[in-house]
Amino acid sequence: MSTMSRKPQTGFTLAAAIFLVVVLAALGAFAVTVSGLNQGSSALDLQGSRAYQAARAGIEWGAYQVLQPPPGPYATACIGASYAAPTSQSLSGLAGTLSPFTVTVTCGSSLYSEGGAPVRVYQIVSTATAGAGAFQVERQLQVMLAN
Repeated sequence: MSTMSRKPQTGFTLAAAIFLVVVLAALGAFAVTVSGLNQGSSALDLQGSRAYQAARAGIEWGAYQVLQPPPGPYATACIGASYAAPTSQSLSGLAGTLSPFTVTVTCGSSLYSEGGAPVRVYQIVSTATAGAGAFQVERQLQVMLAN
């Protein structure tokens, strides 16, 4: 019988191991990236809800100012302002999780006659903003009131 000499295979196992390590590292990096993006998206979604609540607080403040008898300085300025050139005021002092928001409330009005009686219609716009750059969140609400 003749014996055949076998040439040992070297290097194939090492190449497969390196390939496997590279693939696992890529999968790990992908998982970390997706997790970070998901967390950032959730944080922005929460800030968007807070911005909506801050803008709503601005609408409620503006409505109280123009509908409260007797009219205060903001309502008087709003009566003198038109829709085209509204007056605006920044609110400060929001509490809790709304404290980082800057809220600007603008108001314009117009006088109409309905059945011979004067009716003043107010347009109130509230804009809440927080953050900067890619992390800036802004919500704007608008309401029309008649008095």
